Amino acid sequence: MGIGASVPRPDGPAKVSGTFPYAGDLGLSGMLHARTLRSPHPRARIRRITTAAARRMPGVAAVVTAADVPGRATYGLIVADQPVFAADVVRYQGEPVAAVAAVDARTATAALAAIEVDYEPLPPWTDPERIVAAARGPGSPSPAGSLCAGGPPCPDGLAGPGAFELLHPDGNVFREIHLRHGDPAARGAVSVTDSYVVGMQDQAFLGCEAALAVPTADGGVDLRVATQWLHSDREQVAACLGLAEHRVRLALAGVGGAFGGREDITLQIHGALLALVTGSPVRIAYDRVESFLGHPHRHPARMWFRHTASRDGLLVSVQARLILDGGAYASSSPAVLTNAVTHAAGPYRVPNAVLDGWVVRTNNPPCGAMRGFGVPQVAIGHEAQMDRLADALGIDPVELRRCNALEPGDVLPTGQVVPDPLPLREMIDVLAARPLPPPVSARTPVTSLPGGRLAAADPARVRRGVGYAVAYKNLLFSEGFDDYATARVRLETGPDGTPRAVVHSACAEVGQGFVTIAGQIVRTELGVDEVVLAPADTTAGSAGSTSASRQTWMSGGAVRAAAATVADRLLARVARRLGLPDDVAAVPRRLLTLAGGEIVAGEAGVRMTLADALADGPVEAVEVFRHRRTQPLDADGQGDVHVAFAAAAHRAVVDVDVDLGLVRVVSMALVQDVGTVLNPLSLRGQVEGGTAQGLGLALMEELVVRDGVVRNPTFHDYVLPSSADVPELDFVALSHPQPGAPYGVKGVGEAPTCSATPAVVAAVRDAVGRDLRRVPIRPQDLLGLDDHESDDPEDVGGGQ
Repeated sequence: MGIGASVPRPDGPAKVSGTFPYAGDLGLSGMLHARTLRSPHPRARIRRITTAAARRMPGVAAVVTAADVPGRATYGLIVADQPVFAADVVRYQGEPVAAVAAVDARTATAALAAIEVDYEPLPPWTDPERIVAAARGPGSPSPAGSLCAGGPPCPDGLAGPGAFELLHPDGNVFREIHLRHGDPAARGAVSVTDSYVVGMQDQAFLGCEAALAVPTADGGVDLRVATQWLHSDREQVAACLGLAEHRVRLALAGVGGAFGGREDITLQIHGALLALVTGSPVRIAYDRVESFLGHPHRHPARMWFRHTASRDGLLVSVQARLILDGGAYASSSPAVLTNAVTHAAGPYRVPNAVLDGWVVRTNNPPCGAMRGFGVPQVAIGHEAQMDRLADALGIDPVELRRCNALEPGDVLPTGQVVPDPLPLREMIDVLAARPLPPPVSARTPVTSLPGGRLAAADPARVRRGVGYAVAYKNLLFSEGFDDYATARVRLETGPDGTPRAVVHSACAEVGQGFVTIAGQIVRTELGVDEVVLAPADTTAGSAGSTSASRQTWMSGGAVRAAAATVADRLLARVARRLGLPDDVAAVPRRLLTLAGGEIVAGEAGVRMTLADALADGPVEAVEVFRHRRTQPLDADGQGDVHVAFAAAAHRAVVDVDVDLGLVRVVSMALVQDVGTVLNPLSLRGQVEGGTAQGLGLALMEELVVRDGVVRNPTFHDYVLPSSADVPELDFVALSHPQPGAPYGVKGVGEAPTCSATPAVVAAVRDAVGRDLRRVPIRPQDLLGLDDHESDDPEDVGGGQ
């Protein structure tokens, strides 16, 4: 089945039955087991590390620390600022200090306990606002009001001698962006101002980090690992091991979800180093607690917005100040800030904008990529502001969004012209027309009420709320990044004598569906039934990262280009065999067509089966696919920054028990511009998953960090939405093909995450009539209690 068909995932049955081999299932006879020693302190000096007792333990094969790293001491996705092992100072709770390899996991764990680390704890810097204030310098003007809800104004003058130490030699600010568009002083007749806080969300993938490292005869290492970007991992691992890249070979192991959390190096270097030191295969795997500590999370945000409009509801200006907490190391923070600032005004026509953003280093856990990549945070702010502006103007919030929605040809705050298509008004109109669920009544089953049990079953105390939100999200990499993907397609005769195509790509399949899309593309281009997807590894050219909604566009584009080249080469071969003129062999599609497993030669009606055409041997092609170039932001935040955009609009309907502070999401409706649909089944899975993650951020998901210490690093206290929490999605796909993309495709997985959260928050706000400025919403927010930051993880995630 080719493009447009609902092709089931080939790995689906194995995953459902429990036989799919995930990275955590890897093993070899005689392998060693590795564990990592992590700092219990968010900030401390290391006076001494003593490993002698651990090394003497029976069954311990190796203990490694920073002194044993043979190559570059640091790594990083964008900036190499993160040590393989902390040597002199630790900068976050959970930072690796040493690693051990032993005959079994129990011995390895015992060896960790035998390592003595003499720490001098230091006061952690965990407030990103104070770090921004210090970076602004003494005497600089203080922001008008606080960037965080309920807090004091940002202090001045904290950058004096001794006021702030550098948390890292690279500095305390990863990046700041100051975007100016139109007249900075422009103001409308009506103004709304408020501040918002977004907590730290974890990707919470089901399969924890795991890898198997095997030393090789050439002094290198083979590494099978669950990751999102094989070639980036190889580059960083090779640099830290002091090896040429060709001696570090990576293959993709089974991935149990990613959502951005596997873009960064976690255990790869530790496992590979131990394999080289011991000369034995090494398995390294995290449990859930270590996973929470070991990978970057979604950036917490503190945001201040001012929206102004004319009295008839047209936006005049948007001001925003955004502070993202990047944690101890850079990860992808500079790029996340780009997305946050450039999307801060939302998918609306804004003639005047002043948008300032900082992403700073703290002693909190590192933060990086997560589905939506900076846009979910600002969407929470700009959509709450649109609702407040609608209230102030006395205009329906749906109509306010409609009349201000961007259209192709409009100019974004970056100066970039909105490309076609961006059917926001059509989306809003379709969403507003979707039917609403029936209201709560005495006949409503108790299981359909908030809480779902008799203790919370008084319909008279349940309030219904409806909320809308619209968001747009950039697709692919931005700011001039030279993004590309490579693919090889080989058309050959299979073992059974029938034609088949073999696709080789380093694209990391993390659940997005490349395993189906690649086959559909090749069947469409070559007319062959059997398509084999070779294992993803670094013997193929780079496919880039499985992130930024890019793989169907980029790696799909590479597969299509390679398949088209194979078709041309095969047709040229056939043309020569048939004795056709040289000009036909040079451009064979002038006379020959390939479809349905056979080749037809023009009006003469000459036909040849694909099997006959392959009698002279296989045909192969390797192609590299690139998208159009973009530009970095200039000093005023201007530039043709993003390749393209996807947009989504959600309506949420919620019921709230106003006595107990419980929320039930009754209905979620989604209208999304999805470009050309290659696989309707895969599309449905992506938008449902994105909606569920947005719902989780709205009501329950928060990694609680107090004074730099993670308080809830287990699924007992980090609450995820279950199937009982997520209603069936009322989904309408608008198909407007994307120019420049193969088949007109668009990435679809991120946009619904961006609009789902503010829609749920808006519905809860509508139900309770309270000013909700913090996400996730907690019971005390619903009940109007004091706005305190509880130290109790049980307080995390209201509404369930």
